Amino acid sequence: MSPAIGYTALVLVALSTLLIGIYGLRISRTTGDFYVASRTVRPWWNASAIGGEYLSAASFLGIAGLILVSGVDALWFPIGYTAGYLMLLLFVAAPLRRSGAYTIPDFAQARLDSLLVRRVTSLLVVVVGWLYIVPQLHGAALTVSITTGLPAWVGPLAVVVVVCLSVVTGGMRSITFVQAFQYWLKLTALAVPVVFVLVHLGSEGLPITDGGRAFTADLDTTADASLYGTISLVIALLFGTLGLPHVLVRFYTNPDGASARRTTLIVLGLLSVFYLFPTVYGILGRIHTPELAAGGAADATVLLLPGRIVDGATGDLLSALVTAGAFAAFLSTTSGLVVSLAGVVSQEFFQGSVRGFRRAALLSALVPLVVALMTDSLALAGSVGSVFAFTASTLCPLLLLGIWWRGLTDAGAIAGMLA
Repeated sequence: MSPAIGYTALVLVALSTLLIGIYGLRISRTTGDFYVASRTVRPWWNASAIGGEYLSAASFLGIAGLILVSGVDALWFPIGYTAGYLMLLLFVAAPLRRSGAYTIPDFAQARLDSLLVRRVTSLLVVVVGWLYIVPQLHGAALTVSITTGLPAWVGPLAVVVVVCLSVVTGGMRSITFVQAFQYWLKLTALAVPVVFVLVHLGSEGLPITDGGRAFTADLDTTADASLYGTISLVIALLFGTLGLPHVLVRFYTNPDGASARRTTLIVLGLLSVFYLFPTVYGILGRIHTPELAAGGAADATVLLLPGRIVDGATGDLLSALVTAGAFAAFLSTTSGLVVSLAGVVSQEFFQGSVRGFRRAALLSALVPLVVALMTDSLALAGSVGSVFAFTASTLCPLLLLGIWWRGLTDAGAIAGMLA
């Protein structure tokens, strides 16, 4: 792909994000607008926004990369990422919305009447957010270096600049518009190229699955997952979703508990459709770009596959579309994380004002930027999976027990989260 096409794709996504954010600024005036969009976001709109922020670098690039490397063992990742919302629907969405809280620490303090519980919860929310942002910035580094030839550090820096401008100008109200747009952009950016690829393979008589060889063990570069490892992964993904601060904060934006349930049900449908496409990319990659696994570039499968199979200008355009979708993934997830972190940090240290929210947003984005620039990328989906395991062990039990068990105490909550 020509670097000029990569530049164009990245610039168009960045500009559209900023323009939509500026539109949101026109109707973002109150503290409630910045923190929870004044609790007026309707189910379809909110579900699209949740899909936009939840479908991160791990979903857009990492799932295909893991399937390329690990075959059928990696299929548990899209299943777990989606099924986690069923847990949210059943146990958390409506009660959390009815609590009336702005943030997870708000809920913890209201439930247990303990300032120490609030402080510990706030610390964990910040740690989870920062750990989740870093893989997004690593994904941006990978995408920018592959598609434009620019130094890898340009990608993380560009993401942080665009995210900070969007969040600081309009807060949650603005980011809701941005993320809803970016979900449909990401879906289009995956679906259109893979349809062209499949049609091209069929018309040229080239192998699509090569008689099932895509899932033979000789293509796997990792050891077979044990039963214990598989069960642990599924539990981490299912329960980890219940503790993700940038996902949970979106339920505070619904008008009431019933709309929170409807939002979650719609999200299940949107995610189920989306994850079909990274899975197809991974399967095609095992046949047509297996060398990426051996070269340690498995996460680039989605970016490189369309150009490898479809030649000429059409291949370049398809690659540009995928690049735009990938950059949208980094922007939307990072935006959601920065908004959720800014809400917590602002209330803890800046009196919860709009000005404090803006300062907290800058702090929330700059720390993971420094970490990302000082570290190398691991497998994107694997990195995010580790964050899910962390939230499944800390924030998820606090929410589930806080909602469903009257016997929960402040001492028990603190001991559980720290352990």
